[in-house]
This record gives sequence, C-alpha cells and structure tokens, in this order.
Amino acid sequence: MKIFNIIKVFLKSSALRALLSLLLVFVIGLIFNADGSFLKWDTHRDMLRQVSVFGILACGMTFVIISGGIDLSVGSILGFSAVIFSLFAIQLGWSPVTTIILTLILGTIAGSISGFFISKLKIQSFIATLAMMVFARGMAKLVSGGQKISTAVQLPDGTYQYVDIPPIYDILSAKVLGENVAVVTIILFVCILFCWVVLSKTRFGRHVYAVGGNEEAARFAGVPVNSTLISVYALSGLFCAIAGICQAAQELQGDPEAGSTYELSAIAIVVIGGTSLKGGSGSIWLTLLGILIIGYLEKILSINAVGEETRLMLTGAIIISAVLFQIKKI
Repeated sequence: MKIFNIIKVFLKSSALRALLSLLLVFVIGLIFNADGSFLKWDTHRDMLRQVSVFGILACGMTFVIISGGIDLSVGSILGFSAVIFSLFAIQLGWSPVTTIILTLILGTIAGSISGFFISKLKIQSFIATLAMMVFARGMAKLVSGGQKISTAVQLPDGTYQYVDIPPIYDILSAKVLGENVAVVTIILFVCILFCWVVLSKTRFGRHVYAVGGNEEAARFAGVPVNSTLISVYALSGLFCAIAGICQAAQELQGDPEAGSTYELSAIAIVVIGGTSLKGGSGSIWLTLLGILIIGYLEKILSINAVGEETRLMLTGAIIISAVLFQIKKI
C-alpha cells in the first residue's frame, strides 16, 4: 500500500510524470534497437534536428495553452511563412535580413488577428484559430499559385530556369560544432530560453498565468487581459514564422502544404510535457520534456519502419492518455 501511495504521489507531479514517460520511451528505444543505431550520437542529433520545427511551434503553443486557449492555426501559418520566405529569398532575391524580418512580421500579424478576435470579439479560441488555419492555408496557396516555390523558376514560355540557393538556406540547414549540432536545434534552444525568461521573469509572463488561471479574476486584479491575449497569439504567430523559415531552409523550398497536421504535434508536445489544458499552469521546461518524448518516439518508430498513418494514430492516443492523466489526477 505504501509503495502504491508513493507511485500515486509521483504520478501527480507533471514534471515527474513527463520524466518517467521520457525514460520509458528511451527504454523502448533500447529494446527495439536491432541495428544498434539508437545508441549512436548521429541518431540523437538527427532526432533533435527533426523535432526542432515542431518544438519551435510548441514554444508558442505553450503560451497559448497556459493562457487557457488553443491555437489550431500554427501549421497553416508555418506553411504561409515558408512560402513568403522562399518567394522573397529565392524568386525575388531579396536580402536575407529583409526577408526574415518581413516573414516574422507577417507571422506575428496573423497571430495577432486571431488574438484580436478572441479578446475583443469574444470568439472561442478554437473557432478563431480554426478560421485562421483555413485562411492562412488559402493565402499560402494564393501567393504560391498552388505550387512549391523552389530554385526551379517557371518562365512565361513554360520552361524552367534554375537559380542559386540563397546562402541563408545553407546557413539555416547547416550543422556546426564539428557537424554534431544542427543550426535549427540551436534556434530551438534559443527560443526555449526566450520563453523561460518571458514566462518566469517578466510581468507579461505573470499576466499570462493569471489570465489562464481565471480570466475574470485577472481582469478585476487589473491585468490587461485583452492586450495579454493578443500578445500571446502574436507570439504564437512569431514562433510559427520562425518554424516556417527553418522548414523552408531544410527543404530548400516553400511548400504551401507545409505544416499540415503540425498543430496536432505542437499540442501533443505541450500536453504530454504536463502543461494543463485548463490553463494557468505549466512551463517551457515541461514543453522541452514533451519535445524529447515526441522526438524520441518518432525516431524509434522511424527506425523500425512504422508508417506515418500509425504514427498519427499513436500521437492521437498519447494526447488522449495525457489529458486523461490531467483530468483524473492520478
């Protein structure tokens, strides 16, 4: 009975539960390790690189979920950002700085629009971001003409002219420190540190927790609820733009379909890490644990040649399990 009580207390802690889940996934990786690749550093480096885009999206999703909302538009804004970045960097040849700034601004604006509808017009976050999901995907297809924007530029006569890959693509898709760490992974950890500072060291971070805990109580306490919510979704849009830039650089193209179902992965990462869907609690470090859990799980499934459809079903099952843990408070 005493052991059962210890386990029960252990599982009530979000951080300990996430650590236990990460350990379990790691053990599974060691068990299903027929070729020995799971123990190689290259496997862990590639896992971090592959999960980095999802992790960057999850950084923004952490703010949203702590504030008591949900953002279904992150995948579409990522796709739109990837198209915008590739359009100006590859086809129009704009400078990297100008292109990056423009992409970040547009992503932030897209998120701000959702925040405006949620805070000012009192539309549920699910509905507002669902509308933005459809709108942003449509914009991505409109801007790109429904085609991938790559180094092959179609001329009026139907032939193709190939342009050089902009240096910024090589930089963002490179590996550094003796090719042991991908640049996109460094960007992910910079985003995580930024989120930690904002959530734990600033007044705005305290406002985010207050709004998620009890919006009306926060309003009575003098918290600027509307501006806080707009800023939260603006930050989510900003991280979507960063993720879109990284995605475009890794794929060497802007795909209007990029980011499809990514909102599922971003939500899964945050929830599996232990941040409550009810809002008002959680941290970016819990999200980091979620990133590692999903990253290793995806890598293990990939190593063992498990199909994408099975991975999606498994991700959905994991989300349900994580939510049940939160509701039942085992």
